[in-house]
Amino acid sequence: DVQVHRLFTHSQSKMGKLNVSMLRYLTREEFRVLQAVEVGMRNHELVPRQLVAQLAGLKHGGAHKLLQELIRHKLVGYDNNKTSDGYRLTNSGYDYLALKLLANRDVVASVGNQIGVGKESDIYVAGSPEGEQFVLKFHRLGRTSFRTVKTKRDYHKRRQHVSWLYLSRLAAMKEFAYMKVLYERDFPVPRPIEQNRHVVVMSLVNGYPLCNIQDVDKPGRLYNDLMQLLVRLGNHGLVHCDFNEFNLLVDDEGHITLIDFPQMVSVDHVNAEMFFDRDVQCIRDFFQKRFNFVAEDFPRFKDLSREENLDVEVAASGFTKANQAELQEFQEVEGQAQGEEGAEEEEEDEDGVVAEKREKKKD
Repeated sequence: DVQVHRLFTHSQSKMGKLNVSMLRYLTREEFRVLQAVEVGMRNHELVPRQLVAQLAGLKHGGAHKLLQELIRHKLVGYDNNKTSDGYRLTNSGYDYLALKLLANRDVVASVGNQIGVGKESDIYVAGSPEGEQFVLKFHRLGRTSFRTVKTKRDYHKRRQHVSWLYLSRLAAMKEFAYMKVLYERDFPVPRPIEQNRHVVVMSLVNGYPLCNIQDVDKPGRLYNDLMQLLVRLGNHGLVHCDFNEFNLLVDDEGHITLIDFPQMVSVDHVNAEMFFDRDVQCIRDFFQKRFNFVAEDFPRFKDLSREENLDVEVAASGFTKANQAELQEFQEVEGQAQGEEGAEEEEEDEDGVVAEKREKKKD
């Protein structure tokens, strides 16, 4: 077996706890208002106060008082622009809605420390009512995207209304759908447990990110296992599209676990061959740089032999082609934005810090 030497480092930056204490104290009416803002955001970037009251089934004055309380707890933000003013969910507000439902379903009983930070996700350890530990992954699309103001504005022009929360939900739906079909085929992926809104619940895997492993006894064996996994995915109709050292976990016995699936596409995708070749090259480059290992043989897209159609099965599971198209449009623009350099980033008020002051001024 491949023996992994645990010579790796942990970054403690951005680590911390998810403050879930408000779940215990928010009233039923406050949750109704929070849900009303969420429903209103399906068609409004900023939800008018009158619409919030209507959707929540509350009087106008009562809704206003509850909105003020939610703003104080940074679960809702208030903003105004040249054309409209109103309310929007913050990331924290969306977190609470998802966690409330997961708690009501007896899936989540406790939330612990943050154990990972991705480009567009936050990962926490959590516990079930029975005491089992598992992972909560919060998708955060749009957090680090659009490195230039120009690209961001171009994307908004193409879409009359865009919600990062909605796109994060699509990413979670996609990840859960792919993880489920892969797990059912005995692929080395975490066990999918539940998904709600932008949150995916999955089993806690023992292993270390490949990017943090400094040495292995038999790099050739590990390399072959990874290439065989890429080919097996392809033969089942799928290309990972982000198959690299950051999305692969390896345990002490050299067993691999594949994580992170929002980029995955069908082998019938117009760019599938390019994505597959890129995945292969990522692993080849990493092994050469980290382990000084160079292999003459490597898989090619043309050598794949399709055995199953897991891409079709995913589409039938509820994550539709329309959902895929919406998410893919964002991912393509995201790639363009990250390729541009030298422009200033636009900061957004995600936690409603400025929102409370603006609302007070208005009133």
